[in-house]
Amino acid sequence: MSQKTERSADKTPGSMGFRMPAEWESHEATWIGWPHNRTDWPGKFSTIPWVYAEIVRKLTLGEIVRIIVDSKTHEAQARRVLSWSGVDLARVEFFRFPTNRGWTRDFGPIFVKRDSGQKSEVRGQTSEVGGQRSEVRSPEIAIVRFRFNAWAKYEDWKRDNRVAKRAARAIDVRLFRAQLEKTDVVLEGGAIEVNGRGTLIATEECLLDKNMQTRNPDISREDIETVFREYLGATNVLWLGRGIEGDDTHGHVDDLCRFVNTTTVVICREENAADYNHAVLEENLDRLRSMTLENGSRLDVVPLPMPAPLMFRGQRLPASYANFYIGNSAVLVPTFNDPNDRVALGLLSELITDRPVVGIHAVDLVWGLGTLHCLTQQQPRAEPETE
Repeated sequence: MSQKTERSADKTPGSMGFRMPAEWESHEATWIGWPHNRTDWPGKFSTIPWVYAEIVRKLTLGEIVRIIVDSKTHEAQARRVLSWSGVDLARVEFFRFPTNRGWTRDFGPIFVKRDSGQKSEVRGQTSEVGGQRSEVRSPEIAIVRFRFNAWAKYEDWKRDNRVAKRAARAIDVRLFRAQLEKTDVVLEGGAIEVNGRGTLIATEECLLDKNMQTRNPDISREDIETVFREYLGATNVLWLGRGIEGDDTHGHVDDLCRFVNTTTVVICREENAADYNHAVLEENLDRLRSMTLENGSRLDVVPLPMPAPLMFRGQRLPASYANFYIGNSAVLVPTFNDPNDRVALGLLSELITDRPVVGIHAVDLVWGLGTLHCLTQQQPRAEPETE
């Protein structure tokens, strides 16, 4: 095992200058777990690998996609579907880590980044003064390993809980074990949203509720804010209330509110006053409008429409346009055969102008109670030395 992956939590990444980058910052890769658990999509599983293939096809245009598979056979199945879907397999890397499910956002490696302080010469370039060679600082990437317990709801999670450690070993980066008073902290990636400058958004329902799906029974609001600061470099935590109806995670923020740049958030809004989500989302909207960023300035808050309620087998599904994913080459947005698909895509295109905004059909995918953001986890780029 690499020395890097055995690093204890004596010094936290936040105290060492690490931060969790924003999703739109340049990626080295996107991690995704190839689907295999049929109980996540009962009756619809056969369609799911093809949706994954379309996601991978779009992402590989701008970055490597690192796919977690269970076995050699599972990898062969994935390769076949990807090849038939026109994916450039030279842009795909496979990692054989046994998993329980494929929701990589929640159990996968959460990456942090810092200026390592190690200087390297930039050859073939000169500075503005005296024609001397300039020096740059090489960024360092690390993984923060939070404990995963299947959203404090399901019993099969132990394989998923090992993935962050396996990933750190596989790509040879430092691993930090997130702890508070020597107790592992439970956190899923979908429970947090950051702007890369120090502001983090989460919901009280997910992380502070002591009666349902309680992740950390003995941790207070102040405690979890300390964890965010010490392990993710988040100095400004904004708390929303409840999440949307149908959300199996009990309040993940990535189904209702997302940053699109360092100062702007989109927040889902339900126009139908009779819908459960109407009051929930209006309260969150009111909260956001009174909140400030890490520098004291007000957030720019933009409402994002909701699709009409999507039902399957009598169950409301957590269909939300906020579950988009920002890759290097495109913003992938879930769509639901709904008139508001076009509205959401247009609005996000106006807000994110440096890469195309692309819809991914997610009616089948959301039967698994998550969509694009839930499946993906970004690995920030560590810029190589310039030769």
